[in-house]
Amino acid sequence: MNAKLTERQIDNLVILQADDDAAWEGPTSVSRVNAFTLNLTGTEGIVSNTSVLSGVPVFRGTSVPVSEFLNSLEKNGSLDEFLKDFPNVKREQTVELLELFKRSLSQLQTA
Repeated sequence: MNAKLTERQIDNLVILQADDDAAWEGPTSVSRVNAFTLNLTGTEGIVSNTSVLSGVPVFRGTSVPVSEFLNSLEKNGSLDEFLKDFPNVKREQTVELLELFKRSLSQLQTA
């Protein structure tokens, strides 16, 4: 039987195998099925162009990678702090990015 596992089931499998000394003797393989591609089509404030940072997504009109914004948030930085550090990025661009992420989350919802 080739049933697809949920994310929680995969996580539980990995945790169970981590506690089993015999599991470390061979590789553990799992397949995550809830992958999706973030589509930048239709976004005005974010672009990806091979001539700018080798195609890394940046805020339009800048060479500031979108990942810088995400790293700032991850380090508990505020939106205002990020905009102060990168004055060429407009608030509207960051809000558009966050809205894009919110819309993309619907792709990950389980039935």
